[in-house]
Amino acid sequence: MSFTRLWVGRQTDSQLRSLAKLGVRPNLICRIAFCLSLRETAIPDPALYDDGQVREFNRSTLFGQWDSLFICLLKEYQRKHKLDPDCDLEEHFRAHICRGVKLLSTRLNELSDLGEILKSTKPTAPHSKGKGNG
Repeated sequence: MSFTRLWVGRQTDSQLRSLAKLGVRPNLICRIAFCLSLRETAIPDPALYDDGQVREFNRSTLFGQWDSLFICLLKEYQRKHKLDPDCDLEEHFRAHICRGVKLLSTRLNELSDLGEILKSTKPTAPHSKGKGNG
């Protein structure tokens, strides 16, 4: 991927500032928000989150040592939704982060809410009936 910086707009910046008051760093909020957005059924429209370039993140700060994982997650999401996994990744990263931050801002009122939110971002395993499982 060619981008090294990611910008978010006015609304997302404001929501990040509010969420950061709970004691969680903005880059961590963005990681959780990204995963939360991937769980939504509708594809986020990048145009909905094009409200300026207010806050800048270095990609290395945003994703840290898990950069490759986040790229793979987005590309898999793109494939699953029949989008080109190599096209407009920066726009789609921004859209998922912004949508996820918006979702978090409505669900995260205190730090103790984070546990339930994190559970909702984990994939669910199908239940299987193997031998001895009745």
